[in-house]
Amino acid sequence: MAGGGPVRPADPAHLAALADLHRACFPDDPWDAETLGRLAAMPGALLLCADRGFILLRGAADETEVITIAVDPAARGRGLGRALLGAGLDRAARAGAARAFLEVAVDNDAALALYRRAGFAEAGRRRGYYRRADGGFADALVMARDLPLS
Repeated sequence: MAGGGPVRPADPAHLAALADLHRACFPDDPWDAETLGRLAAMPGALLLCADRGFILLRGAADETEVITIAVDPAARGRGLGRALLGAGLDRAARAGAARAFLEVAVDNDAALALYRRAGFAEAGRRRGYYRRADGGFADALVMARDLPLS
């Protein structure tokens, strides 16, 4: 995989580095290592990483939620996001998930393109879901797809 190495389970010792990466990707609402660790410790959570990105999912019953996906801004456009998403969804499907869903900011064009290419479709909208650093808000699109996508 270009720019990221193999996708693998994240080592808890690397939470600080993953939090730094999350901050670079989401400066309006960054997560610190403690927050990321709490999320990764939830029942059904799966934290996968590569050298320059990570994905966090959480399964419950027959669904999985993509909680976050972060790719180093300098490594974008090389397929790493697609590889992380594919690996996460594959593991979720093998664990019994029949459907995946996520929220994404309506103005996050790169993420929207990634999710649409991966078979996600709009399932709803959450008005004012994301708070911006400037005090404004952005809507979230709720997107979903069946697993596996044949």
